[in-house]
Amino acid sequence: MDDVDLNRDRLALALEAAGLDLWENNLLTGEVSRRAMKTIATLGYPEEEQWTYVEQFFQLIHPDDRPHVQLALDEHLCGRTPQYRAEFRLRAKDGSWLWFANYGKIMDRDSHSPAQRFVGVTFNIDDRKRKEDELAQINQQLAEKNALLERYNTALELLAASDSLTGLANRRRLMELGANECKRTARFSHDLSLLVVDIDCFKNINDAWGHQVGDRVICAVADACTGRIRTGLDTAARVGGEEFVVLLPQTNLTSACAVAESLRQTVAHKQVPTNDSGASVSFTVSIGVATLQGHAMPFDQLLNNADKALYLAKQSGRNQVQSWDDAPWPV
Repeated sequence: MDDVDLNRDRLALALEAAGLDLWENNLLTGEVSRRAMKTIATLGYPEEEQWTYVEQFFQLIHPDDRPHVQLALDEHLCGRTPQYRAEFRLRAKDGSWLWFANYGKIMDRDSHSPAQRFVGVTFNIDDRKRKEDELAQINQQLAEKNALLERYNTALELLAASDSLTGLANRRRLMELGANECKRTARFSHDLSLLVVDIDCFKNINDAWGHQVGDRVICAVADACTGRIRTGLDTAARVGGEEFVVLLPQTNLTSACAVAESLRQTVAHKQVPTNDSGASVSFTVSIGVATLQGHAMPFDQLLNNADKALYLAKQSGRNQVQSWDDAPWPV
């Protein structure tokens, strides 16, 4: 055995120990000079399978993988990359697909004659790829579950801050927003107005028609309140059985009274069905208005002022708007 044969055997042994399968192609003829026998065996093809030309082997590559394999080959053959590298699936004898990696290089590019020796190694990466796919699927499932959990959390937060019957903000949410708006009003010296809306003689409606009709009336007033607010700025809340609050940032007393009067008129023209025969009930609201004019005041006090104005509206005959003009709260 000469030195060349000895070195070739040593290389073959080292490649086999590393799980690498040596191949060589003739770039001038397109012939396979050395077949990757270990790869052929792994795929389940008999050793005598005739793959004389590179194109025959190329047909085993998964159709989805062929474009990027061809691109990697072209990039190396034209000299733009120092080495050819690609990962792809090969069709086994039983029709299944196995992942392999391919590394190669033109060995005689610098010779005076046209380059023809394209030498490289192939090795099985199917286990790694399948684990990567499994991990990707797990990560995808985890991302989907996290997104679902986020939606559930958002829904729970919304439920915790909302009135179950009307969908308006509840008292807790109103108190949080109101306290923040009072601080903003004091900081930027703009007006903050508040409407307290109460359904007149609501107990009579419940007694005469039942709680189901009473709930319809409450929802009708809630819809009227929602129709009078600016999206993203104002807030409508249900704070009691038949009592509502409308929070109007950056709104002076005159404008707030105009909103209240429009709301009162809208409710006065509503008709809520009481049964399937077409009978309906009409109802009215009384509204108290209070405004914080660019100075510091606790939200509880502003709400109390609007309650005082509501009491005046009730005492004056109901179905009307009254405002409370209070002196500035001491700083």
